[in-house]
Amino acid sequence: MDNTLNVLARKAGFNSALRHFKIVTQYVGQVGRGANLADLLNESLDSGRVERHQIKPILSAVLEEKLGYSIRAWNLGSTIEDAASIARVLADWSALELVLVYHHPQTGIFVVNPKKIEHFEPIGTMVRDELAVLYVGVASGEDVKASTVEQAADDCVALLEGSKIKGKKAYISERKAQVAARPATVASEPQQAPVTSGAETPQAPAAAPTGGGGRQRMTARIPVNVTNELFHNGNVESWKRIIESYKSKYPNFDVLIWYENERINDINALFKWGKVKHGTPIMISVVGEDPKDISKLRRYLFEGASPRFEAFLHGAVDRVLQLF
Repeated sequence: MDNTLNVLARKAGFNSALRHFKIVTQYVGQVGRGANLADLLNESLDSGRVERHQIKPILSAVLEEKLGYSIRAWNLGSTIEDAASIARVLADWSALELVLVYHHPQTGIFVVNPKKIEHFEPIGTMVRDELAVLYVGVASGEDVKASTVEQAADDCVALLEGSKIKGKKAYISERKAQVAARPATVASEPQQAPVTSGAETPQAPAAAPTGGGGRQRMTARIPVNVTNELFHNGNVESWKRIIESYKSKYPNFDVLIWYENERINDINALFKWGKVKHGTPIMISVVGEDPKDISKLRRYLFEGASPRFEAFLHGAVDRVLQLF
């Protein structure tokens, strides 16, 4: 017998399915009006509106079945440690919408708008041989040939695999480029300061104060995979020096370290436990007003957790490394 509808037999299952259907319908409308599904899903995950087990069905229903995006699925041929150059190239592909799904071996599925470097940061390192799935579709209001979409999908995969790819003219929206190039119109002439008696010169209005007091925020937890056989004392010392260098450049930022959902206040504990071995992720997050250089910090910590840690141990012990 066919049991595929059994989940709807109970009230809880029916209501859960109904909520899922409503969300999918909303996403279809929003993507049709120009939103990127990766942006929508990450916002919904952060707010708790959807759970990670819903991601695959949503991607399939919205991008594959409803909107007919071109799809590429493959195992990464090389490790991607820094995606900044990838995001810079793809940011210009304004006639296309891109969604990248990466299956992390420890932390699970990530949905990425590959035009945005901040979407790559929670992943950390994209590890060779792990599954990646790319969806490519036509941006709202654009007229792009199906063959162009297929070529763009192939080019995007090649870019992710390290090839030097330049966006073709067909990938760039002429309409959006014209809007961006259009000079701003002046609504009215600026008012002249009132003339005062005598020879006084009108004073310019004082600028609004811009001091501190901005909202502090914590970045998402970013995994840094250990590629040394064991995260030993040398790795710990290199991490200390990297974090010291970062905090020397940004004294108002704080670097938090997490392992198995536990905050690590003493980094030496990672070495003493002896449990952090090859392939294990250590999570980091940065707290501060508008945290900077997150990708560079993660890249250095990745090196510090690798057999190449000794590069950070050169020089006098009391000398702060100039890494940032």
